[in-house]
Amino acid sequence: MRGQPTHAKYMVCALALLFAACGGRAPAPTPGTSQGTPPDLRGRRVLVLPVQQSGVFAGDADAEIAFALTARSTQVDWIMSAELERVLERSPGLNARSRGLPVGHFLAVEVRRVGDPLYGLLRRISALVDAEAILIPIQVASVTEEGADPKVHVAATLIESRTGRVVWFGIVEGQAFSAGDVGGLASAADMLARTLLWYVGA
Repeated sequence: MRGQPTHAKYMVCALALLFAACGGRAPAPTPGTSQGTPPDLRGRRVLVLPVQQSGVFAGDADAEIAFALTARSTQVDWIMSAELERVLERSPGLNARSRGLPVGHFLAVEVRRVGDPLYGLLRRISALVDAEAILIPIQVASVTEEGADPKVHVAATLIESRTGRVVWFGIVEGQAFSAGDVGGLASAADMLARTLLWYVGA
């Protein structure tokens, strides 16, 4: 019948209502973006996963982040990715991994709680090492503005392992260094550590 709404029209209306309720697609987060406040991690057991998405820059991002975190606070029981990898090797039937996780949506929308399949993966790997919280370095990338030296950006999130609640998400920026200088990555890793461990003196 002419003028009768079709199934496709209903779908379009439903999607329009969904985006309206969610506030639409938010602009991509930039350095300085911060959602939530990192808690005091002293005395807590925190699993630090490897970098999930990596750009081209000088240095080893996982190693620099591990160094920055442990150098800034020994009062946190850090479980670094190398230790997790050894545990995973001894548990081949667990169907779990620490790399290639579906975390790209953190760079597009605000995430307050992770769902499956990511939540299931995080629950399994955190249970292996008895971690209370999980730090995921989502992306590390080098960004260059015209006429300036490059800066390294680190996007990361801190998640409660039991509930999947996103405690904190943010993007930090390192100092400008010439291309090929590992100092750019090191300064970004240090800024991440300072942001997470805000209660530690300089």
